[in-house]
Amino acid sequence: MTKREIIKFLILRTIGYFLVLLAIYGVGATFGPALYYEAQFKIIEARGIRYTVAEAQALKPEKSVEKKPDLVQGGGLGALLSGPKTQILIPKDTLFSILIAKIGANAKVFPNVDSSDEKAFLPYLQQGVAHAAGTVFPGMKGNIYLFAHSTDNFWNVGRYNAVFYLLKDLSEGDEVVVFFRDIRYNYVVYDTKIVDASDVSYITESQKGDKEILILQTCWPPGTTWKRLLVFAKSKGS
Repeated sequence: MTKREIIKFLILRTIGYFLVLLAIYGVGATFGPALYYEAQFKIIEARGIRYTVAEAQALKPEKSVEKKPDLVQGGGLGALLSGPKTQILIPKDTLFSILIAKIGANAKVFPNVDSSDEKAFLPYLQQGVAHAAGTVFPGMKGNIYLFAHSTDNFWNVGRYNAVFYLLKDLSEGDEVVVFFRDIRYNYVVYDTKIVDASDVSYITESQKGDKEILILQTCWPPGTTWKRLLVFAKSKGS
């Protein structure tokens, strides 16, 4: 093999390694967050971990998420594997947050977000969950509509859909907690539906209901804009 052929071979091999590493990174970035949440839920089930949500009166300003990250969702997979079987969820922000004990979900909610304007809602979905503008707030009659769904490609699942990725695992009787203006509201799941992406009736008619209904939305299947998975919850005790 000549010197020129050796150099060519080394260049091609380097390019090949680079492409392989790039592909591995792409797969990790695309499916990593979803796989993380799936693994988290399987560990929760296997170990019998039970989450509890901190009571409103126990929360003080100094117990912020930034100062106590180890208390949020039990501290990650490490705490799930070796930590206690009862773990406490601390709301991200008691002004507006959602916590779902069964799946260990804990996210800040951003109010009055235009659900019809992608440029308006995408920045919020990168940080948490959005409350659809025009829908009611906890403690009011009508539909409280919260969404955290992906955009048009699988590689955006982790960026926009991971918070609500495990909504598919919720069933009748599961509890959902929402903190709004420092008050805790408790809800219980009673139904789930898969609807067309164009179905916005639960938003446009949100103020017509005579009961308080919490609706959680994510894309279905994850990473597509084909359908919407809706989870319905009613005020606990109603």
